Amino acid sequence: MATLCANPACRAPLRYLRDGRLFQFEVRAVGPGKVPPQHQVSHFWLCGQCSSTMTLTFDNARGVMAIPRQAADENSARQITEP
Repeated sequence: MATLCANPACRAPLRYLRDGRLFQFEVRAVGPGKVPPQHQVSHFWLCGQCSSTMTLTFDNARGVMAIPRQAADENSARQITEP
């Protein structure tokens, strides 16, 4: 379970779930050889102040990242309008 804000610039302690936003990401670890990939669910939290302007996204190469909400909204709109 998350104990600190996922924004590296903030890191406020988690005291109440009602203050902020909780995120859940599925992480897949690829096993060597013929071992099937393992699935793991991880939870991250943004405090109330950070969640008002930021959101979390997952990138396979970089992991979980805090990004501005406006950038995420623009990216979603672009994906919807592109064929």
